[in-house]
Amino acid sequence: QVQLVESGGGSVQAGGSLRLSCAASGYTDSRICMSWFRQGPGKERVRIAAIDSDGAAVTRASVKDRFTVSKDNAKSTAYLYMNTLKPEDTATYYCAARNLGACTAYMSASAYDYWGQGSQVTVSD
Repeated sequence: QVQLVESGGGSVQAGGSLRLSCAASGYTDSRICMSWFRQGPGKERVRIAAIDSDGAAVTRASVKDRFTVSKDNAKSTAYLYMNTLKPEDTATYYCAARNLGACTAYMSASAYDYWGQGSQVTVSD
């Protein structure tokens, strides 16, 4: 049974930083890819970043200058570093993984097979 366990969410003031972690277990192949999504109140879930097993990564243009995705294959853990946070970054953040294919190629939440439990990120003025 594949499980994704997130950690690292919280509340910060604008301009602050947070790091989200997503640890995967139950995969037979450590070369998994992962994506990060976020969903604000009343909004759709959108992909923020993705990283493949070979290290290829993409980041949403609106956060590209502030967010960075990375992955430790040995630990089967992905990270989302979020800097210079803004109130509009307030959302629930989810990591997601797929059984097949490169995560960087799939933006839609419906393309993902496994999800983390979600991490609340709240940014105050």
